[in-house]
Amino acid sequence: MPLDLGWVGRVHINRSAIERRAATLPARRTVKKEWQAAWLLRAITCLDLTTLSGDDTPGNVRRLCAKARQPVRPEILQALGFDSLHVGAVCVYHQFVETAVEALRGSDIPVAAVSTGFPAGLNPFEQKLQEIAASVAAGAREIDIVISRHHVLTGDWQALYDEVKAFREACGEAHLKTILATHELATLRNVGMASLVCMMAGADFIKTSTGKEPVNATLPVGLVMVRAIRDYYEQTGYKVGFKPAGGIRAAKASLDWLALIKEELGNEWLNNQLFRFGASGLLSDIERQLAHFVSGQYAAAYENPMV
Repeated sequence: MPLDLGWVGRVHINRSAIERRAATLPARRTVKKEWQAAWLLRAITCLDLTTLSGDDTPGNVRRLCAKARQPVRPEILQALGFDSLHVGAVCVYHQFVETAVEALRGSDIPVAAVSTGFPAGLNPFEQKLQEIAASVAAGAREIDIVISRHHVLTGDWQALYDEVKAFREACGEAHLKTILATHELATLRNVGMASLVCMMAGADFIKTSTGKEPVNATLPVGLVMVRAIRDYYEQTGYKVGFKPAGGIRAAKASLDWLALIKEELGNEWLNNQLFRFGASGLLSDIERQLAHFVSGQYAAAYENPMV
C-alpha cells in the first residue's frame, strides 16, 4: 500500500504499560503436563532452524537439515501419538542455500536465506538487490532482509519504505521477512513506526532481531510489534506474520511467546504461516522437555543429538 505518514506519525507508546504487560505474561500464563507437551510440539512446527556462524560448513548445514526433517526422536513422537513432525524452515547464509535445498528435497521444508548485508545491512543498495535475486535463484523460498537502521534513526520513513518495497519486488514469489534489529532503533516508538512502514511496503513478516545484537528478542519489543500487526490487520484486512529471533533458548520462553501471540493476535496466527521462532539452541531444550513428559526422566545430552 502507499506510505501513510499520518498513520505512522500517530504511533505512540506507553512504555511503562508495555513493560508491565510483558512482565505479567510469563507469571500469569503457564501450561503443564499434556497441554505443555502440545504447545511445545506446536513451537517446533513454527521453528526456523538456523545456523549463521562464521564456521558453517556444508556438512553442518546437511546435519541441520536432517534435524529439520526429524526434530524429535521417533520413539518420543510415537509416544505422543505423532507419526511425523518437521520444523517451519531452515535458515542459512546465501552460500549454503543450494546445499540446504538439496538436503531438504522432497520434504517441503522451505529454505530461508539471510540477505542484504546481514547482519549490519550496510552493503551498497544494488548489491543487496543482487544478493536477494541470487538466493531466490538458488532455491530460497524465504528471504530474511535487514533494514538500514539509519533510516529509522533519522526519521526518513520514505527512504525505509522505498528500500523495503524494492526488496519486496526483488523477492518475487519468495516470502519477505524484514529484520528490524530492534535493539539498535533506540526507542519502542521507533520500533512501532518501523513495523508499520515495513508492512506498508509489502513485508510478509516482521522480525525482531538478527541474533547478533547485544539484546535480541524481548517480550516488550514483541508486544509493540504484534500490536502494530493487529492495527495493520484491522485497518487493511491483511495478515502479516511475526518472528522473534535471537536469545530464545529455553522451552519455557517459547511458551511465553506463544501465549503472547494467542492473547494479542489470536489462534489464527498460531501456525508457521504467520508465526516463526528464529533459533538454533531452542530445539534441544524442547526435545529434552518432551522426553521428560514421556519417560519422567530428562534425557542425557548424547540421547538428543544437538543441532
